[in-house]
Order: sequence, then C-alpha cells, then structure tokens
Amino acid sequence: MNDLATVKAFLDRHYRHFNARTLVEAAQGWAEQLHQGNRMLLTLAGAMSTAELGISIAELIRRGKVHAICCTGANLEEDLFNLVAHDHYERIPDWRALTAAEEQALLDRHLNRVTDTCIPEEEAMRRLEGVVLRYWQEADQAGEHHPPHHFLYRILLDGALEEHYQIDPRDSWMLAAAEADLPLFVPGWEDSTLGNIFVANHLGGGIQSLDTVEGGLHAMKRLIGWYRETTQEAGIGFFQIGGGIAGDFPICVVPLIQQDLQEDVDLWSYFCQISDSTTSYGSYSGAVPNEKITWGKLAAETPKFIIESDASIVAPLVFAYVLAS
Repeated sequence: MNDLATVKAFLDRHYRHFNARTLVEAAQGWAEQLHQGNRMLLTLAGAMSTAELGISIAELIRRGKVHAICCTGANLEEDLFNLVAHDHYERIPDWRALTAAEEQALLDRHLNRVTDTCIPEEEAMRRLEGVVLRYWQEADQAGEHHPPHHFLYRILLDGALEEHYQIDPRDSWMLAAAEADLPLFVPGWEDSTLGNIFVANHLGGGIQSLDTVEGGLHAMKRLIGWYRETTQEAGIGFFQIGGGIAGDFPICVVPLIQQDLQEDVDLWSYFCQISDSTTSYGSYSGAVPNEKITWGKLAAETPKFIIESDASIVAPLVFAYVLAS
C-alpha cells in the first residue's frame, strides 16, 4: 500500500464523526465529482503557500484533480518566495510569546513574520522583484497588459529563477500550474508585496501604465468566459480554503451570469469550505453553505460541506484522500 492509500485507509477507519466525518465525506464528494467528469475550482486564502500546501496542490494539478485556482496575490507570490528562498526562512517556535520589541528585532533583520514563519525580504521578495520587473517593463513598453500570474508563469517556464531554487520544484504549485497552463484568477492582486512593488515602480517612473498588470475586473471577465465554456461540457465544483476575496470573488460568477447578464448557466455542482471563522451574524466567511442558496450560487440539492478546522491540518488530508481515490 502506498503512502496516499495508507492515509485514505486511516481516514476511512478513524474519521467517523463530527468534523472528522465531514472531512471524509467532503473528500469522497470531490472524488465523485471527478468520476462524473466534473471539474474542480480550488480557492486559496490566508497564507497557504507559506504553509507549503504546494507540496500536495502541485500533485493535484499534475493528476488533473484541480482545473482552476482562485487565490490571493499573497498566495500567488509566496509560492515563488518559498521556491527561491526556502533555506533563508526562519521558524519562530514561540511566536505567540513574542514581545513588540522582539517583533521589531525581526523587522530590523528584514524578516517578515507569517505566524511561525519569517519570510526573508532580500532573498525572497527582492530576488523575485529583480526578475519580474524586467517582464513588467517589457510588457509596458510594448503596450501589453496581462493578468498577474501571466508574468510569473513566463518567469517559471523561462527558467529565469531556476538557479535560485531551494526546494524540489515538484513541490511548487505555481510551477505545476504554469506547466499545465492552469486557469488562474487573482482578485485584489494589489493587496500583495508584488502589487505594492508594481505601484511603487509606476510612481517612480519605471512603469508607465497601471494597466500593464490587469486588476480584478479583468479577472472577473476572464472567469465568466472560463465558467461559461467549461459548464457547456461539465459541472464545476468549488473547494474553498479560508474566506475573504479568494472565495467571495469566484463564487459570485454564477449569479452574475444568471441575474446580471440574464443568461442560463448551471450552478456550482459541489461546495466545500475549510473554515475556522465562527458562524455569526454578518460573517460571510463563517456563513453556512445554505445561505448561498439565497444568493443564487448553490442549489438546494448541491452537495455541501463545511469543515470547521485549521486548513493547514485538514487540507493535506483531503488532498491525499482525493489523490488516492
């Protein structure tokens, strides 16, 4: 029995109730969607790339278990930061006990903390900046405009960062996505380190047009086209990690097409969210899936799951189950 089959067997044997059982049922539902010929959209919020979920997401992409991704700008870039600067990351075991002075000391060393992990500014952010700026400027001078991931796909496929790789490249989900030319949607890209760097270069005169890198409205237009085309052949499931714009943005495509464009289109064929957000009044990230029925996103009969837990623990287990199915 291989490792993935062992994990699946363990989950089937031990995960029998409560959130544990929901995890298994959600994974089984994902596998059933694929067996029916449907597609799966994966959304990534938070700092899932820094959590190194790329190890399993890359394999999902290579195996054809994921067909599109919607992620924050942070997850887009942090996979590459990890790819080229992993050896320079620092883990902080006692991160809950850090004082303000200790946090300042990390900043003074150019270490940016994400929970228990510090991303090194010079080796990660500035190294990538030095490369991507050339690609931005070339497009700017040619009067071109492209989505954020287009530039990073080109960098990866050109091998422009290859000499700096510090992890097994098979563990980079962005590299797997680039090689598969996976549809990628990045709303709110401006809220990222590279987004900040891009605007700084525009204000400094190094980039003339802010439209060189497309924003969220362009991403929604691309998403509409992908959803229309894909649903002509198959249903599309929705697997959401965390909340925020990575999940809120793509799920709205269905009511947009149906209610605003007045076109018939299938609803999402499956929905699952891994969330640690408490269900409460006004908390969209913590809303139960049935609330989405009232917004025209899911049908009453759509398979729906919410796993209330830590995504860094739960997601790799779901992924392993799907890969073994």
